[in-house]
Amino acid sequence: MAGELLDDEAADLDLLIHADTAAPSQESGKATPKPVAEQPPPSKVQQPKPQALPTKSGPSAILVSTRQKGNPILNHMKLLPWEYVDIPADYVIGGTSCALFLSLKYHRLHPEYIYSRIRLLAGKYLLRVLLVIVDIPNHEESLKELSKTSIINNLTLILCWSAPEAAHYLELFKSCEHSQPTAIRTQQAQSYKDSLVEFVTAPRSINKSDTASLISTFGSLQNAINAQPEQISAVPGWGEKKVKQWCNAVQEDFRVESTKRAIAPNRTVVGQGARGLSKIDTAMSDTIETRVEHESLFVEDDGTPRGI
Repeated sequence: MAGELLDDEAADLDLLIHADTAAPSQESGKATPKPVAEQPPPSKVQQPKPQALPTKSGPSAILVSTRQKGNPILNHMKLLPWEYVDIPADYVIGGTSCALFLSLKYHRLHPEYIYSRIRLLAGKYLLRVLLVIVDIPNHEESLKELSKTSIINNLTLILCWSAPEAAHYLELFKSCEHSQPTAIRTQQAQSYKDSLVEFVTAPRSINKSDTASLISTFGSLQNAINAQPEQISAVPGWGEKKVKQWCNAVQEDFRVESTKRAIAPNRTVVGQGARGLSKIDTAMSDTIETRVEHESLFVEDDGTPRGI
């Protein structure tokens, strides 16, 4: 009896096992559709494309020629970096700018040096600066020669009197490499008030507050120009110096008459009539005085006529 019970339980267990194994096989025969993810609608907003920043041409440091080793101005170049390179110029201060350094003391001993350096530049740079340090007392003739050389060879002549000043020029050129022309352009007056302030403050020591007090006192620029010095001195903030400068500015003639008078050269006339020709005829003196300004262009300081 117990054996039959065990056989029945074993048979039931086999049926359960076959039923469990058959269920997955039947389910595997049927393809269960997977849920399809909904696609988002295309966006109508156009995303901006990244733009490349404009690259600055040329290195960020001042390029120094190896010829300049030992130059004292290198000790004063502290605001911008610099490095030694093999270049035909002494300094490269921009993508198309360079500088040649010259000491007048060295130029007096070796006058041919600067001309050989200019030939090495050829046409490699648009802006070519000739940086000259004035370290001799009698420099007039040397500077005349270098000025003529700069004009002929398309150089910009810059004079300095010390090593720190020369270094400052190089750093200034390099720092303004990418500056726009508007950086040094004067601002034009956009309104009548700005033009009025600019006109009144033209004389020295007169500021914007003085302009306001002047116009508020007289009401218009015409009245301020025609006012007497005693009336202007009553304006608040206008002292004797400002009154004098203002009156001189508004009363001075536009055309400055030359005080230089031409001196007639002494002439020695041989022959008859020498006594009469030794002096200028008094009848022509008035005409000569009216032409003094024009004649002074053709007469030297010592009275001798200039060659035309």
